Amino acid sequence: MFSSFFSGLFDTEAASMISISNFLLCLFCALGIGLVLAFTYMYRSRYTKSFIVTLALLPAVVCVVIMMVNGNVGAGVAVAGAFSLVRFRSVPGTAKEITMLFLGMSAGLIVGMGYLGFALLFTIILCLLSSFYNYLDFGTRKNAARYKTLNITIPEDLDYAGVFDEILKQYTVSYELIRVKTTNMGSMFHLTYHLTLRDIADEKEMIDKLRCRNGNLEIALSRQENTVTEL
Repeated sequence: MFSSFFSGLFDTEAASMISISNFLLCLFCALGIGLVLAFTYMYRSRYTKSFIVTLALLPAVVCVVIMMVNGNVGAGVAVAGAFSLVRFRSVPGTAKEITMLFLGMSAGLIVGMGYLGFALLFTIILCLLSSFYNYLDFGTRKNAARYKTLNITIPEDLDYAGVFDEILKQYTVSYELIRVKTTNMGSMFHLTYHLTLRDIADEKEMIDKLRCRNGNLEIALSRQENTVTEL
């Protein structure tokens, strides 16, 4: 009676019943892998509680789904299509977060197929590489302090085309005007530049000269962010 409770209504010779011991073994293995992934992501990374809990449980969820459709090609294709439609309805994640989610799904899939050794080996290798890259700050932009975004306000009677070229050529390696916006009901222009400074020690001197040129209106110099290309 107890064993029949866990038998499938549609079990056939092609898709036999999964034993309770094998089910629990795969499930706890997937949960363990999820914890390893969660702790790996927490190493030298900013994170939220909801994301860490999701990362810890995701391999187990995928594992159970794959075990349930094991041997059924049609169901497997349907599940793959369903996962492709999954949208995490929250603030868009970074490329690192998306990679860890795919890593968790992949590990859960391998466990669900019954290859526990391969799943553990895959998880250990990827986690060690992730921790190693974080330790080295792999991919960090060199001389990041030199890349700046300049926001400067000028009066409407000042022609913004080339008005700051002389100063910017003196203090920057390169610069580009990327946005022009009217503000204060059209009485002022707000200009945004991307700069690469020659020497960050001359930053204040450059701002002082810009203040003299724009009539001592608002100037903001901030770190340049790569929000366009980041996932």
